[in-house]
Formats: sequence, C-alpha cells, structure tokens
Amino acid sequence: MEMIKHSEKTIVFCAKQEHALEIRNLINQMKTSTEPDYCVRVTADDGARGEQYLRDFQDNEKTIPTILTTSQKLSTGVDARNVRNIVLLRPVTNMIEFKQIIGRGTRLFDGKDYFTVYDFVKAHHLFSDPAWDGEPEELTTGGGKGGGGSGDGEDEGEGGGTTLPPRPTPPPRPPVIEVALSDGSVRRIRSMTSTLFLGADGKPMSAAQFLESLFGNLPEFFKDEDELRSIWCVPDTRKSLLDGLTERGFSKDVLAEMQSIIEAEKSDLFDVLAFVAFAMEPVTREERANKARIEIHGHFNVKQDAFIDFVLAHYVKEGVDELESEKLTPLLKLKYNNAIADAIADLGKPELIKSVFVGFQKYLYQSNAVL
Repeated sequence: MEMIKHSEKTIVFCAKQEHALEIRNLINQMKTSTEPDYCVRVTADDGARGEQYLRDFQDNEKTIPTILTTSQKLSTGVDARNVRNIVLLRPVTNMIEFKQIIGRGTRLFDGKDYFTVYDFVKAHHLFSDPAWDGEPEELTTGGGKGGGGSGDGEDEGEGGGTTLPPRPTPPPRPPVIEVALSDGSVRRIRSMTSTLFLGADGKPMSAAQFLESLFGNLPEFFKDEDELRSIWCVPDTRKSLLDGLTERGFSKDVLAEMQSIIEAEKSDLFDVLAFVAFAMEPVTREERANKARIEIHGHFNVKQDAFIDFVLAHYVKEGVDELESEKLTPLLKLKYNNAIADAIADLGKPELIKSVFVGFQKYLYQSNAVL
C-alpha cells in the first residue's frame, strides 16, 4: 500500500477465498479513501454482489471499487483495461495461469504506458522460463563497408554490424475451426489459439477441449431444448443451473469467454449453452427482446408493459444478469427514482410486481417457432 498510488485500479491474487477476505479487510484498514467499497472481494462465494463489484471495476468511468481481492476467479475472462497493478500473494507455478494473470494488466488504455507486478511469491522467475516467450533468435554477424571493416564479411571492424535473420512467415490461421463432438456432431468456433481455459482440475485446456468438456457435462443438467428453456426462463432455476455449472468448472466468466469464441458477444449465456448442446445459432439479445415484445405486451397492463420495456432495455444493454431476482429492487428504484411507493401504486403489490418480473421472462425465452 505504500508502493502504489491509492487511486490506481489493482487486482490482488490471494491463496484462498478466506485469504482474499482477510487481505480486503487489511487494505481497507490502510486506505486513504473514505469510500466503504474502496477494496472489495470478488470470489465465487460473493455471488451477485461480487459480479456487480466486478462490473463496476471494469467500468472505466468509475473509480470505486479501486482494488479487488480474489483467489482463482479473476485469472481469466476479465477485460478491465485500466488495471495498473497486479499483486501476487499466492504461488503461481503453472505457465498458462501465469500468462493469464499477467494478461489482466496488459490491456491497453488511454494514458496507460505500463503496469506493475508486485510479486511476493517469486512467480516472476517464470518470465525467464523459455515457455514465457520462446527461445530468442540467434544473431548473425555480417561485415560492413567503411570504417575499419573489410567489407567481405570475414572481419568485423568499426563499420561491421549485426542483423537478425528473417523470421519465417507463419501459416495463416483459419478463421474458424471445427470441433467434432462425441455424438458425431460438429461445432464451428472462431480460431482462438491464444485463448486457454483452466479446467475444473486446474489443468489448462484449449477452447476446443473446453467446448468438448462442456458438451459432455450438459446432459446432466437438461435433457433437451425444451427443458433448457423452462429452466432458463425462471430466475431461481436459472441461478441453480449456473451454480451447478460453476461447481463443474464452467462459471459465468468462462461461459462469457466462450461467447466471444462463438461470436455471440451480443447474445445471452442461454445461447452459449444452446449452441454447445444443440447447435442452435445464437440470437442477439436485441433480436430476442424485439421478437418477444408483442407476446409479452398481450399479457400485462399498460404500466406493467412500460416497466417490462425498461427491464428489457437493460437486458439488451447489460445481459441476462439484469433478469436476476436480486435486480428487481434496484431496477424499480432506478425506474421510479427511489420511490418504491410510486412503483407499488403503478404496478401493484410487491407480490404482483415480482410475478410480473418473473412472468414475462417465459415469453422472452420461448422458441422462435412459438414467437
């Protein structure tokens, strides 16, 4: 804390979730900021609150939270461009994981010319490992004309020089690769040879291997498309599904990374699961919301329709997290300027408001054939 600027965004990698909590408390004891959320913990145990902290941290317009403590959660899949400090408080011996952690600081940002790694566990020795950046190219020496050089390449005088050999041209990467799955079907994904995942056992795997592993696990959670839709359209069952996948090593973070690989960044995590399980083409959140609006508005009154439209706008902009049960109260406060009494006057009793919030989601996730 004495070495960093307290206004710089920082990620601290700790040994375990409990360790991350202890470090968070210590940092907040030493902070100069008066903000209560200056340093927060973001781990699997922190749930929706931790996800909100992470979104705020990634927002380059926001300065709070400034420091995140974590254990494993933030080593991959976090695109926070203005991170200036990476602090290592747990041993890192796996080169793939080390590269992923260092990658949290390499994002480009206006005015960011460097970032700093504070290493308390001697992980920096991995920088000298040949696997970090490959073996260096050998130099070839050639003679030069003028000065004391002979110009024939046999002697190197003052005019001699060194030149690098030409680098071999790498073969072009295919824009997509095909992944053959155990049932004989094929999925086409973007070629992302530099994107690696950590499996549930902590071992690194390629995007193709991750897709195969996810495909093999999904039948334990739903048997067909209809069951996936019925689970996904209810916030509580959707959360249970995501929690179960997280326990198997398929957290929201890594599913979001898969969104990029299947070129579905503007889609829903539902589309990732449907693509992997059933080869369904992703639908953007905006397309899904627009198709569902007519059906939705046939089942609610005018004021409820207006609130649903407000929620759908946030869903299109931010993603499926806006449809979680925990988001209902914040969305009502945002819509009604913190006047919950006005929301109740417009929409009905709290039980009815919750019923509307949960109820419209089934129309959002109906199959296109129904819509």
